[in-house]
Amino acid sequence: MDDELVRTLLKEQFPDLVELELREVDGGWGNQMWRLGDDLAIRMPRHEDAPDLLTREHRWVPDLAARLPLPVPTPLRLAEPSDRFPRPWLITTWVPGEAADWSPISTARSADVLAGFLQALHTVAPADAPVSIRSGLPRSLPWGFDNLPEYVDHADDIRAVVQDALAAPPWDGVPLWLHGDLHPANVVVADGTLAGVIDLEEVCAGDPANDLAAAWILLPDGAADRFFQLYETDQATVRRARGWAVHRAMFLVAMGINGDQGLPGGKAHWGPIGRAALARLTAA
Repeated sequence: MDDELVRTLLKEQFPDLVELELREVDGGWGNQMWRLGDDLAIRMPRHEDAPDLLTREHRWVPDLAARLPLPVPTPLRLAEPSDRFPRPWLITTWVPGEAADWSPISTARSADVLAGFLQALHTVAPADAPVSIRSGLPRSLPWGFDNLPEYVDHADDIRAVVQDALAAPPWDGVPLWLHGDLHPANVVVADGTLAGVIDLEEVCAGDPANDLAAAWILLPDGAADRFFQLYETDQATVRRARGWAVHRAMFLVAMGINGDQGLPGGKAHWGPIGRAALARLTAA
């Protein structure tokens, strides 16, 4: 996939957009991404699973975006597969800001912003809303759990957090809408404050504990208490959220190790982010 292909596809399906400036930007694992003009983005799937996620996003996110207090990439047009590119691809709005894995959230008031965003998102999902492995706390143990001391400090405390999460009562409420993948590369920051949420392709219905893990993954030290005062949930959900936070933090640690070793897809700067999140969890 390159600029020439994207220009050709635009001419074929959306000729009214073809004159806009096109700039490739860093995307996630699932999609290659371009900025289109000042206000739009193009996302093209890299692998076989990504098209299903894009069509899910196109189906559900516009209605959700209309009531969220932060900007999110709102799908505008879904392109059809063609001989030139045999998968659907998506045009969305562009969300300005710096990704939080490069520009961390630093202001205490971001706890208020995140709580308000998730309160607006976590509404009752319809019966046909998608579910996924992110809809409930995994019963499997996080990556590296059997050899924690090799990777992180406070291994015994981390084990205790996970075991407590697994012992917590499961979610017994109606399924709520979830982002499903809140980590620092999937939010954007302006002046140290949470300013937007991106990559909603994992949107699904289930236990809000998945998203509430962001209190330790995204927010600065000491902000989780303020977040939960504002969000207001039961203690069992907080316990499950702590378990989700360990899973997500260990994923960041694993990607950091891969980056240190020069492996494809590795991100060396994610390791310290994951370890900092684990330190916040074990200090709580």
